[in-house]
Amino acid sequence: MKKLVTTFFILFVAKIAFAQAYLISVKAKGYTKGLTYFTYYNGSNLNIQDSGIIKKDGSITFAGKTKLLGGIYVLVLPDRRRVDFLIDKEQKINITLDSSDLVFKTVITGSKENILYQQYQKTVTTKGRLRDAEGKAYLASTTKADSILHENKYNAYSNEMSVYRESIVKNQPESMMASLLLAMKETPALMQNPKTREDSAANFYYYKKHFWDGITFMDDRLIRTPFLLPKLQRFYGEVEINADSLIKDIDYKLLLARSSPELYKYLLNWYTDFYLNPKYMGQDAVLVHLFNNYHSKGASYWLNSTQTEYISRRAYMLMSNLIGEQAANLDMIDTADKPTSLYTVNADFTVVCFWDPNCGHCKIEVPRLDSIYRASWKSKGVKIFAVYTPENEPIGNTEWLKFIGNNKIADWQHAYQTKAMIAADNAAQKPSFRQLYDVTSTPILYLLDKDKRIVGKKLTIQQMNELLEEKIKKNKTN
Repeated sequence: MKKLVTTFFILFVAKIAFAQAYLISVKAKGYTKGLTYFTYYNGSNLNIQDSGIIKKDGSITFAGKTKLLGGIYVLVLPDRRRVDFLIDKEQKINITLDSSDLVFKTVITGSKENILYQQYQKTVTTKGRLRDAEGKAYLASTTKADSILHENKYNAYSNEMSVYRESIVKNQPESMMASLLLAMKETPALMQNPKTREDSAANFYYYKKHFWDGITFMDDRLIRTPFLLPKLQRFYGEVEINADSLIKDIDYKLLLARSSPELYKYLLNWYTDFYLNPKYMGQDAVLVHLFNNYHSKGASYWLNSTQTEYISRRAYMLMSNLIGEQAANLDMIDTADKPTSLYTVNADFTVVCFWDPNCGHCKIEVPRLDSIYRASWKSKGVKIFAVYTPENEPIGNTEWLKFIGNNKIADWQHAYQTKAMIAADNAAQKPSFRQLYDVTSTPILYLLDKDKRIVGKKLTIQQMNELLEEKIKKNKTN
């Protein structure tokens, strides 16, 4: 009977283990209680996969019925110390650790990837400590000979670590460790000490061309590492800024990621978030492209209705005011209650200013704008079309006219929409000037050329002046 019960127990435990897609069994020497987190990398953050209390014997188990995405996972122990390990195809893993030394006394079995990963951690920890000691010794050096000695040793240890990493990539190219090392590798410079502008330019283009060397956009495991997000932020925030080039680059990367659904989701989400409020003028074209070619075609099916609606609304707000596009005409009423429109303004360049006389920022910026207009722009054929943005009509409200008169900005073409005009546009389902020009705050400045194409948008006065000077100079040259 005892043998029968034992056999039943073994089969029962085996059945439970078999039912789990992943099973992480931990034995933690030195820990008898406390909350432990089973986490994974998501950018620079750690997301919680599961959590539990360590038992008195130091054991804790994490299990689930859905396979985990490959990547770097982290046990965050009760004292906030961490143990990193890899998860890939093998997801039944045993971790034995000792609180006295989490690097050299941790043993991970059940996963071939972690054998190499542990070897790597121990090697770089040892070399890293030796290198750091030489760095401290260098700083404490009192003679030139000591400085040279410790500098050479520091460089030697750094070189040994580089050679070791390269050997893993070369000798075990199919390993997850090799993929991680390639992902974290910095792009080398073409020339270490560029001397001319041409050298610097060559360095930049080489850096840009080889920035993504070693990274494949067909590997879902990239998501759960700390390496991908910083590279995305650096490349799209500093290296590639031209909208047309960005669109081609993003389309190509999303095409590669089609075979890796989780990476595809991550990239499309990240690109969309990043270009909702782009860093550089003209990059809003990227969001419009993402909407037209992905979101509006159902490619982001995982988003909820609120997220989809927000992206749609932002895209529609930007579609009619992209750089290089024809600006929408503005049919309005002037200060004398006579019809006027943006397209009646005849000038090589037209500055369109959306402003509110009750806006504190406008009260400072509008007079400044007029000062530079009278001092420089007016003599160069530039004109200003100024739009009153509050929904209440300025008729019977002297604040608008009073501000114009007190600040002597009568040279501008001032305009507003009556309530009747707004109602007529709404009835005809015409977009408002707020949608056409993405007016969500004031003041907002646009620059149009003689054909009323958008040359610049949402510029500061200084940026507007610099852009105008450049365009006027270019016109004279042509």
